[in-house]
Amino acid sequence: MQQQITQGICVTVETTYNQEMSNPGLNEYIYSYEISIDNLSDFPFHLKARHWEITDALGNVRTVDGEGVVGQQPLLDPGQGFNYTSAVGVKTDMGKMTGYYVIENLLTKKELHISIPVFYLYPPFKMN
Repeated sequence: MQQQITQGICVTVETTYNQEMSNPGLNEYIYSYEISIDNLSDFPFHLKARHWEITDALGNVRTVDGEGVVGQQPLLDPGQGFNYTSAVGVKTDMGKMTGYYVIENLLTKKELHISIPVFYLYPPFKMN
């Protein structure tokens, strides 16, 4: 589990290798990740967008930008949290992801970048 707090917003990530959906013979490795976003700040915010950098074991980087997360753009008051699960595929058995969320502070109307901690994608058979 990886965790990072930026400007009072806590992002926690946990990953799981999805053996059933992966096909190593075709260089297809699928990982699911569960993210918790907790508003520890004193301001409400609107999560507007996400930016991902997905790196495989060969150093190839894929960038993904999009609105919200899993089709939602949650509004979080202080003390509230939001959880979601998503998945990613990489062409090597290991990789890593990092990025940020774009949020709007609803009191100041300023946009902020909230860091998503670097998290690693590796199957259980690589742990030995």
